[in-house]
Amino acid sequence: MTQTPLARWIEQTLGQAAGDLALYERALTHGSQAAANYERLEFLGDRILGLVIAEWLFALFPDEPEGQLSKRLNALVTGAVCARVARTIGVPPYLRLGKQARDDGASDSDNVLGDVVEALIGALYLDHGLDAARAAVRALWGDIVEQQPRAPQHPKSALQEWAAAHNRRPPDYAIIDRSGPQHAPVFTVRVGIGQLAEATASGTSKQEAETAAAAALLAQLEG
Repeated sequence: MTQTPLARWIEQTLGQAAGDLALYERALTHGSQAAANYERLEFLGDRILGLVIAEWLFALFPDEPEGQLSKRLNALVTGAVCARVARTIGVPPYLRLGKQARDDGASDSDNVLGDVVEALIGALYLDHGLDAARAAVRALWGDIVEQQPRAPQHPKSALQEWAAAHNRRPPDYAIIDRSGPQHAPVFTVRVGIGQLAEATASGTSKQEAETAAAAALLAQLEG
């Protein structure tokens, strides 16, 4: 039986032939296209991704304490990293989007692409089990994990530590703007340390914008 282009892509990308192709079709379906969309699968895949990365890091760095492992984990499962994986494996052409969402650029949205990758992991888990999901995550995240020789310091944590070390008030974050369509919002956040200094930055989520603002303020303070 001849495979469809989607079925071939699933097998080549995830390492397993699709037993239930409808699962993967749903994982690629945005809410603008159908009520049966990727959101529930994304919820499941997010947890599976976290588990697989956590056990991988636990084995890979046997001498690191929990705090360092948590920093590594948090850096590896962000929406931006998931979106990077999505682009690497060629997700955009297979997305099922409503016309308005497509016109608004949802096929290049980090939010959408990141969620879809997690939904595909959820679909693979339901179709073939944890071992298959684990193998796929390790294949897709391999280079990213290997490029992380030291546990990264999250910019918000680093800024908090800077403030404490210099006897300053804790950083204060505020959303000052939200724009863009519902599926691809842009948040602008301002962070300040008392009257000392402040910085603003934007991102596709509140967390991403806060992280970028913290990094900008830290660079300003340490520059």
